[in-house]
Amino acid sequence: MTRKIVIAGNWKMNTTLEEGLQLATSIRNKTEKTTDLDIILCPPFTHLHPVSQCLENSAIQLGGQTLHMQEKGAYTGDISGTMLRQVGCAHVLIGHSEQRQYHQETNHSVREKYIAALKASLIPIVCVGESQEERESGQTFTVLETQLREGFQGIENQIQASCIIAYEPVWAIGTGLVATPQQAQEAHAFIRQTLKSITPYANEIRLLYGGSIKPDNFSQIIQQEDIDGGLIGGASLT
Repeated sequence: MTRKIVIAGNWKMNTTLEEGLQLATSIRNKTEKTTDLDIILCPPFTHLHPVSQCLENSAIQLGGQTLHMQEKGAYTGDISGTMLRQVGCAHVLIGHSEQRQYHQETNHSVREKYIAALKASLIPIVCVGESQEERESGQTFTVLETQLREGFQGIENQIQASCIIAYEPVWAIGTGLVATPQQAQEAHAFIRQTLKSITPYANEIRLLYGGSIKPDNFSQIIQQEDIDGGLIGGASLT
């Protein structure tokens, strides 16, 4: 089965609005003839609407960096799926390692946010991955399986083929460390195998690698059988 490659740029808490618009314009201009992959940009919330206007009539898609599990309410500082959709988003990141680390994101909240994303007609990009301590103690597969099974517990029938899973080895985010192509493929193959016991769409769901990706190391990683693209952090800012 041929799965279309996805390149998703997560800008995190970077760029002023002016810088973000310049970056989005540059990416749009340089990829206007690109048809063999899907490009997704996930800028800060303050940039979403103007960047959406900048990308109008292009094939580049927009994503939010997270969302709240409720559609509206007294949740100061949060943003709903409906809000993201209305400013032009088609995707949303859920369970990013930094949300898990700094905002106490849990497998339960990942599940609730997944449901909220679907209600808002957003395509979820669900992030999973192990820490350096967990990898060194041989718990990588246990952590990945737990995150997937608990993240989709009770909503297996809502998993869609369009859903995207991003494998983020936490030990390789912002550290300069990168999984070898073999390590990355091993983790992605395990994720796909686990998905096969959860959903009939396991072979259609695209799996992204996210861990200190740069142009010089990504070419080998993307060649691996179960890796369908990248969730790119710092390198997506240039």
